[in-house]
This record gives sequence, structure tokens and C-alpha cells, in this order.
Amino acid sequence: MSNFPVDKPVLVTCGLPYANGECHIGHLRTYIPADIFVRSLHKQGLKTIFVCGSDTHGTPIVVSAEQTNTTPGKLIEKYHHHFDEVFKKLGIRFNFFGTTDGAVNHNRTNDIVNRLIENNYVYPKTIDLAYCSHCERSLPDRYVEGICPYCESLARGDECDQGCNRHLEPGEILEPICKICGNKAEYREQEHFFFRLSSFKDFLLEYLETLGGTSNARNYAREWVNQELRDWCITRNLEWGVRFPGHDELVVYVWVDAPIGYISFTEEYCNNAGLDWKHIWQGDSSIIHFIGLDIAYHHCIFWPAMLKGADYSLPQAVVASGMVKIDDKTFSKSRGYVVWVNDDYLDHGFHPDLLRYYLASYTSHTKDLNFSWKVFKEKVNNELVGSLGNFLYRTLHFTHKNFGGVPEGVVSDKVLDEIRSTIRKVTEAMEEYEFKKAIDIIMGLSAYGNTYFQSNEPWHLIKNDPDACAGVVKDCLQVAKALVLLCEPVIPAKMNEAWGHLGLKGDVSQMKYDEGLVELKSGRPLPKPAILFTKIDDKKIDEMEVIMNKRIAEAMAKEGKAAPQVPIVTFEEFNRMDIRTGTIVFAEAIKGSDKLLKLQVDIGEDIPRQVVAGIALTHVADELVGRQIVLLANMKPAKLFGVESMGMILAADADGAVLLQPESKVENGTLIR
Repeated sequence: MSNFPVDKPVLVTCGLPYANGECHIGHLRTYIPADIFVRSLHKQGLKTIFVCGSDTHGTPIVVSAEQTNTTPGKLIEKYHHHFDEVFKKLGIRFNFFGTTDGAVNHNRTNDIVNRLIENNYVYPKTIDLAYCSHCERSLPDRYVEGICPYCESLARGDECDQGCNRHLEPGEILEPICKICGNKAEYREQEHFFFRLSSFKDFLLEYLETLGGTSNARNYAREWVNQELRDWCITRNLEWGVRFPGHDELVVYVWVDAPIGYISFTEEYCNNAGLDWKHIWQGDSSIIHFIGLDIAYHHCIFWPAMLKGADYSLPQAVVASGMVKIDDKTFSKSRGYVVWVNDDYLDHGFHPDLLRYYLASYTSHTKDLNFSWKVFKEKVNNELVGSLGNFLYRTLHFTHKNFGGVPEGVVSDKVLDEIRSTIRKVTEAMEEYEFKKAIDIIMGLSAYGNTYFQSNEPWHLIKNDPDACAGVVKDCLQVAKALVLLCEPVIPAKMNEAWGHLGLKGDVSQMKYDEGLVELKSGRPLPKPAILFTKIDDKKIDEMEVIMNKRIAEAMAKEGKAAPQVPIVTFEEFNRMDIRTGTIVFAEAIKGSDKLLKLQVDIGEDIPRQVVAGIALTHVADELVGRQIVLLANMKPAKLFGVESMGMILAADADGAVLLQPESKVENGTLIR
């Protein structure tokens, strides 16, 4: 890419996942495009460092720990491991995935805060702070809620999240209420420390003119800087966090130590790799942040001002994604409009690459992305199966059947020109952070290959003109090779398989785009190809929509709202369900999943029925053996974590799965009517 020097590494970071809950597809809007971008840089021969880590401090961590009767340390350990594992499953390859509670980040945060103090950018100030006399504690951030002083909407302590979205300083919120006990809070004076953000207005206006990345981030930040810049309170009354220098009773605000994690994670990676992190953060390197637009203020205003004040390098670009919707509804965990990566996707056997493709190709990176199971199915079936997968398989199958390997001949200039043009256009789109545009261009080459194959009718040429057929096949094989290289950043696991189908060795992720112009050697044998993508059927999508609708209905019920109307079924429709009693005769955990158990259930047949059930978090495998349950026996078979399931155990969805069972013991296989 022309914007990046070849001799210096490009540092790419992602907004840090907060370590108090599981990964959902809203998170992935940042991490998957960033991973695609980094893989694309590799394919252009550029050096990269890709770092991220868990955001582990702040009031929400403490609140979540208290609500789940655990410690902040144990809570962040659980979710740090969770995100690390999910990212690996999805092919997101960080050079380093750290935690802001690590010693390096504590040290680096103290160094930067001390620099800001020495440079007179931090000062003490006595402020009114919410205090709950009932709980006998100060109430920072998320422990207090009340009325926004600007728009009069209901707001939480640090942000008007229901109204104008303004950042709120401690003491600003009106009519404060303690979120712990629900009683009214009062304001008491206390000394805290402020960062002189207001003094950076001229610097920020100039910096934003040159900041690269996406225009939505720049425009959002410029609007705020032109309106008003107020000094930020950067200390909190918490026991959990990075101690403010010289004041053990205070910790730094989470938006101080969290972005400093970008520096400390780089530092840890460089120390392990024998590199000097200062060449990046106190030198002249390209630093690119991938974030959600909701944290653009912090990354385009607060963060560069803090870096400038402490004499650190500034980011070259901030790439902000649009938000995620679910079935055209605003993303909301509390209202059930959420898709969990493990529970709703990976645990149902969907391939990680399909989700990567959907999230990157659905719309422009800066626009809101809508997730719909039906659209997901259509994109996979029409684009990955019908176009890309179809071209790769038909080319390789025909070649293997008729030639056994790469035929003799030379790739035509027109095909090489088409590949060369595609590589150029894709790299340009990546440079613009237009991932959908890049994928559309790649799929254009796939369409070109399908048309080329179809119009030249090699199945006729093989009979009448074998030499001409060989030329057509070699052209198609070259297009296939280029497609695999171009698609690898988006769907890496599947393209590594396809690389092997082409008879090529090594890891395709290490190959450059220009390798697509290197002709396949004639005579190279080709293995028998396999189908890369299979169609997703309507029944599977119906199953996923039932799960989502059930979650939405339950969320509405908790809020006291009417749930969407459930369709009425006839007696004949009910009779189509084969529901029987059975006894669990064997149970064990499924390797790689912390939620699934493999069961063998005697339902009166010659051999027990194998079933996969998502009850491992609420039931011990050994204790299930001998227990009678109720089973839907004519459920369509499915594979979960590679284990075939031939039915579905029925359970009440209360606080965990409550298995249904007969009032008294009955014969296995007894029908439920």
C-alpha cells in the first residue's frame, strides 16, 4: 500500500473487548475487518504488528463481579480466556492479546500519567461526588444514575446513554440514585484529578485534518471539538484498577489505562520478539486503530490529546465501523436482539469463515450492518456456494478427471491482465478500508471465471480439440489460484483447504497477492477435489430464528411487555412431532465445548439414540445416567462440534435448563400425547 513504508511495521489495534460478558457478533464488526486488513497487508509484503487485549478495569467490572458473587480478578480471567478462545476459533490472529491488568500496563499507565503531571496537564480539583449514606460508599460511574443535565433524559453516571450521548463528569448528573440499593444519593466534596483536555483544542483541530481512516470518525470528533472541550476527571473511587500516582485511595479512570493498553501490548510483544517498542510509540511508525463509532470521542479526542501531552506518537488512522442491528432492530442484549458467537453460531456447527464473509461483505464498513439469518443463508448459498465454490470445484473436478494435473500450455495474457487488474483494485479498496468493495471485486473475478469456463465449453473441447481444452483449463486454474490468494484474508481456513486442492504446498496466508500471477507448473498433479461450501437449508435457519424469537419473547416478558404472537398450530401439526420418554444410559462432555454434552438415550429402539444437549453448565454428565427424560425423536439430525445429534431433549428454560421428566417412571419409548 502506498500509504505505508515498506521498511517499518504497521501497528494495527482493535478496541478492547470488555471482560464482563461473552462475545457477540456486535464485537466482531471491529475484529474481523481488522484481521482482514492485517492479512491483506501481509499479502502485499508489508510488516505488521496486530495487538489487542481485554479491558479489565472500571466500575462495570466491579459491579459485574459483585452481582455474580466473585472477585474482579476471577471475572476478568474468565472472560479474557473466553475472548481469546473465540478469536482463535474465528481465525483472528493477534500477535499479542494481553490484559490491561497486567504489570506492564500498570507501569506504562503510571509513566504516562506522571509525564502528564510533569507537563502540567493534570491538576487537582475539589468536586461534588455522589455518595450513598445507606451503602456508606462513594458512587463512581455506573453505581449512580439520574437525570442528564443537558437533555433531561435518564442517564448513567458517566454518559447520557438514553439521550444526547454526552460524556458526563462526576457530580454532573441530577437527582442521583444509588444503583446498588435504589436509595437517593447525596453529593459530598472530594478532591480528584483532571486532565486539561480543553487546552488541546487547536492541536486537535489540526490533527483531525490529517487523520486517516474513515470520515465518520473524523467528522464525529471534529463536531465535538468545535462545540466544546471540557477537562476530564481522570480518577475514581475504586479499589480495582491502576492506582493514581501518590494516591492509593484513587484509581485512574478506565479510559486512561484502557487505550494505554495499546502501548503496553506492543511493548510486551516487542520484548518477546526482540524489538524496540519505542520505535513505534515514540518514533515514526504507522499506527491504525479499528474501533466502533460509539468510542470515536475517546480515540479521536481524548486519546491523541493524552499522547501529545505525554510526548508519544500519534495514530495515523482511526477506522470506525457502523453499528450492528439484528433483523433491522437496534442491537440490544437486554431486549433479546443479540446473536452470541458461541451459543448461537459456533455451537450450531456453522463454519467461522461464513460469518467472517457475511460481516465483511454485507455493507460498507462505516454503515450499519444488519444481521438476518435469512440473508446470511442467501449470501452463503448464492455467493460462496453458487459462485466461488462452484467455480473452484467445477474447474478442479474437470481438470482432475480429464488431465490428472495441471495441463501443458501457457496462461493467456487476457486472463493474466484480468487477475492483475483485480489485485490492484482489491488492494486499493483495502487501502480505503472498503472491505465490501474489495470482496465485490473478488467475486467479480469469480463470476469472470465461471463465465469463461461456461462459454468455452471445455467438456466439448476435450473431445474435439484437447490442446485448446488444455489452454482453457490452465486459464481457469490460474484464476482459481488468484481467487484463493485474494479470498484468504476474508475466509482463511477455507482458502487454506483450497490451496491444497490446487496441489500447492505451504500456508496460503504467507503467500503474496502477486503469487496469483505466477503460472501453475504444467505436469503438477492435482488431488481429487472436495466441495468447499455446502448450502444452508431452510430448516436450519428456521431453527435459529426460533431460538432468537424465544429469547426476544423472554426479554419482553421480563420487561412486562407483550411478546410477539406465536403462530397457532393445528392438532395435525402437533401430531407430526414424535415426542417420547427415554432413559439416559451414557453421558460425557464434548471436547472443545464448555456447554455441550453427548448423551445416549434409550427410547425403546434397538440401540440408544445419540443426542447432543447444551446442558453442561447446569448438569454433571455422570449424574444424568439413569435419569428419565422427554425427547423429540423426529428432530432433523444435526452436527454440533462434529458430533451427530439425532433428537432434542426437552427442558424448561428457567434459571438454566430444567429437564422435563414423567411424573412417575414409564416404559422407554412411551409417546407423549
